[in-house]
Amino acid sequence: MDSDKSDTQQIPSISTEDSNSLGDIKINHSVVASIVRLAALENGGVYAVAGSFVEGIADMFSKKEEKGVRVTESEQSNYVIEIRLILNYGVELAKCAFDVQIAVKDRVENMTGKLVERVDVVIDGVKSPDGRDEDGTSDLQEVE
Repeated sequence: MDSDKSDTQQIPSISTEDSNSLGDIKINHSVVASIVRLAALENGGVYAVAGSFVEGIADMFSKKEEKGVRVTESEQSNYVIEIRLILNYGVELAKCAFDVQIAVKDRVENMTGKLVERVDVVIDGVKSPDGRDEDGTSDLQEVE
């Protein structure tokens, strides 16, 4: 038997929001926002994604985009992501933000098959390890 290329099956690459012989594949931006949030929280310097804690019972059951994360698309149909973070006190802010940018870009591109054009990180605050502000009081409203 001749082992040629006809024996090799090729797996078609499936891109998001595209059509193939089976139908359309679309990924909701709220799903991408969830991926972004989880990727950011894997970084040890991240205390929280701003607005990611309890937002009220009504918000828990709504299909709004993740709080603290905005996902849009560029003219080239690439993702443009903004994430707002609360970082741990004592971490190098710029390095932590850069690490989050890389992690988010890699995770979103690997999971969706779609390119990420930008990841903008906005640092909304800094928290000590015990969750207290510099004046010693707990301010969970800022994180919520």
